[in-house]
Amino acid sequence: MLTEEMSKTATQHADASTAGPSEVALALGKLLADTHALYLKTHGFHWNVRGPQFPALHQLFEQQYKELWGSLDALAERIRALGALAPQGHTSMANLTGVKDGDPQWSAQEMLRDLLEDHEQTCGAIKAAIQTAEGASDAATVDLLNDRLSAHEKHAWMLRATLATN
Repeated sequence: MLTEEMSKTATQHADASTAGPSEVALALGKLLADTHALYLKTHGFHWNVRGPQFPALHQLFEQQYKELWGSLDALAERIRALGALAPQGHTSMANLTGVKDGDPQWSAQEMLRDLLEDHEQTCGAIKAAIQTAEGASDAATVDLLNDRLSAHEKHAWMLRATLATN
């Protein structure tokens, strides 16, 4: 299973320059799980946000969760193209992701800060995955990851700008 392979391989191959398709698939599996968790959190915040910024935040969260949802297939299909099985199911995804659940009781500001932190962490993971894919001479995955990096950086920018109090 990808989850078990991920933990074994991560410790065996710390050097991205020696990466192969299995290491790339493992990095993509973690990104898939993080993206799925971010999708679920963002969608939940879309439902539960309250306060004077409700209309704008409701719309912002909807735009972001739809983009995240739309990216899941491309990530899973790239894992399959590399010959690995994509993680599926709540347990498998939960074992791979570093994204923690949000709380529907949080204020709008807490929701924004939490999502911003998650997108920034995901950007870091994507940059590491790009190095792994480059080490494996996997240009197709590098292209996909650059697209994902741009999307998460844009989401982070939108959240950061919304939090600004000038």
